[in-house]
Amino acid sequence: MNTILLSVIILGGIGFLGVLILYFASKKFEVYEDSRIIQIQNILPAANCGACGFPGCSGFAAATVKSSSLDGLHCPVGGNAVMTRIAETLGQNVSQVMQQIAVVRCNGSCENRRRINKYDGEKTCFIASGLYGGETPCSFGCLGYGDCTKVCSFDAIRMNDETRLPEIDEEKCTACGKCIKACPKLLIELRKQGPKSRRIYVSCVNKDKPAVAMKACKVSCISCKKCEKVCSFEAIIIENNLAYIDDNKCRLCRKCVSECPNYAIKELNFPIKKEKVENI
Repeated sequence: MNTILLSVIILGGIGFLGVLILYFASKKFEVYEDSRIIQIQNILPAANCGACGFPGCSGFAAATVKSSSLDGLHCPVGGNAVMTRIAETLGQNVSQVMQQIAVVRCNGSCENRRRINKYDGEKTCFIASGLYGGETPCSFGCLGYGDCTKVCSFDAIRMNDETRLPEIDEEKCTACGKCIKACPKLLIELRKQGPKSRRIYVSCVNKDKPAVAMKACKVSCISCKKCEKVCSFEAIIIENNLAYIDDNKCRLCRKCVSECPNYAIKELNFPIKKEKVENI
C-alpha cells in the first residue's frame, strides 16, 4: 500500500513540476500579438493574393500595424476604400492611390496573325514558350494556352475562343498581378484605370524591325514614330523598334490612336467620335 501511495506522490510531483516548467516557458517565450492585427485582417478582403507584396492578408495586416506610416502600403484588391478604413482604425492618414487594371498588350488574333505550324505538346504557355516561339511568325505574341486565366482568383481574365487572346473583365480585375507573373511573354501590364475607366496603350510588344514585325502581324507596331510626333505631352517613346505610352503623362487626347497606320494603339471605353459632316 505504501508503495502505491509513494508512486502516486512521485508521479503527481513530476506532473506538477512539468506544469511549472511549461508555465514559465510559455511566459519566457510568449509572443505578443497586437490585437489591432486581427481588426485589420477583418477589414481586408481575405484574397491572400500577395499583390500587396506581403505573404497574404495576415502579413499585410501586421505590416500596417507595425509601420509608423501607411505610405507605400496598399491593398490593390480592397483599393482606397479599404485603405481608408485601415487608416481610421490605426489613427493614421493615407493618400489615395490611382486604381490600376490589367491590360493585354497583344492584338494578334487569328485574323491578324497567320498560323504557320501546329504545337502538339503540353498546352501551357510556360512549357510552349520554353520549346519554341509559337505557332505564328510573331515570337513576341500571345501563345493562347491561357496560363493567365488559370492563376486568376477572381475569374477576371478569360480566353476568347475566336481570337485566342485573353480578355480582361474590368469589373472583376483587382490588379493583383498574378496574370502578369504567369505570362512568359510578358504581355500583361498594370496600367492606371483612368477616369471613367478610359485608357490608351500600345497593344503590341514586338521588337523586331518594322518589315519583320509587319510580316508577322497586321497590327504590329512598326516604330514609324507618327504617334510620337503627334503627342503634345511627350507621353510616347520609341525604343527597340517599339512605341510605349507612359500613362503618367498621357492626357487621353487620342491623337495617337488615329495616327497609327497599323491600329496598334488601343483606346478603351471612350465615346464614339462623331464624324464631321461637310456642308455641300
